Amino acid sequence: MELRTLGSQGLTVSAEGLGCMGMSAFYGSTDEAESLATIDRALELGVTLLDTAESYGPFINEQLLGKALAGRREQAVVATKTGIEFTDDGTLVGHNGSPEYIRRSLDRSLRHLDTDHVDLYYLHRVDPQVPIEETVGAMGELVAAGKVRYIGLSEVAPQTIRRAHSVHPVTAVQTEYSLFERGIEHDGVMATLNELGIGLVAYSPLGRGFLSGAITSPDDFAADDFRRTDPRFQGENFARNLAVVDEVRRIAAAKQVSPSQLALAWVLHQDAVAIPGTKRRRYLEENVAATTVTITADDLAAIEAVAPRGIVSGDRYAPELMQNLNG
Repeated sequence: MELRTLGSQGLTVSAEGLGCMGMSAFYGSTDEAESLATIDRALELGVTLLDTAESYGPFINEQLLGKALAGRREQAVVATKTGIEFTDDGTLVGHNGSPEYIRRSLDRSLRHLDTDHVDLYYLHRVDPQVPIEETVGAMGELVAAGKVRYIGLSEVAPQTIRRAHSVHPVTAVQTEYSLFERGIEHDGVMATLNELGIGLVAYSPLGRGFLSGAITSPDDFAADDFRRTDPRFQGENFARNLAVVDEVRRIAAAKQVSPSQLALAWVLHQDAVAIPGTKRRRYLEENVAATTVTITADDLAAIEAVAPRGIVSGDRYAPELMQNLNG
């Protein structure tokens, strides 16, 4: 597994990490035994970056990861997130970027993860009621205390990145990035990251599974799968996006790789670290194989012809969630 340096502060991670969210939340049924086996296999394959958040469950995903890493914590780079407040019984309160909550939620995450430090601590979403300088200042204090090694942000606007970075070095920004979601290429986020030496961590690099080529109907989703409310998987949007996936599948077949592998290799070619999520070993192995796929200039041209920036139909999230992006 290729290793990449995230940001300018020295954090080294696998080029492809593992998004653990679906093991506990949002993507239908879960299977703890298979999830634990998937994490085992990821570590065997050289995947070091394991991504979770206190909101995944809530808390259940962090607890799962803590269980998986018992006795071998040093093998993984653990990333978790704060800023979406929950009470200790798991009741959602709302956004909270106050220093007090940042400190309290980290201590709770450390308990759930059964560790004394988090390698990469993200602000999950910006709290519009708290200046980013205050939030990041508290995160920086946690670095000084040895409870956090590096800090990151998620779904943030360029000016927020700059303000945060002026308070404490930001190692990584996590945002949705894939052949279906290339907004950061033109909204200033990618340019800001390159200018400031901040790493890019791409979540949903397979377009929430669409680019795997395995989804042919919204009926493929379980009743409790949140993608049933995702605009890109509904009505005419679904049909238009499926037509794009068919073209991606054609290019992948000519290259003798799967659509997932082509889509992931494209993201990795952009110097991003990808964190595709899966809860099954067979998909993990397919995804990891993408790290050996070479993307040529001809491949880039072919992909651009069928999946140019802006080709996707529909918003990224339901309307009530869209307002939380690009804080």
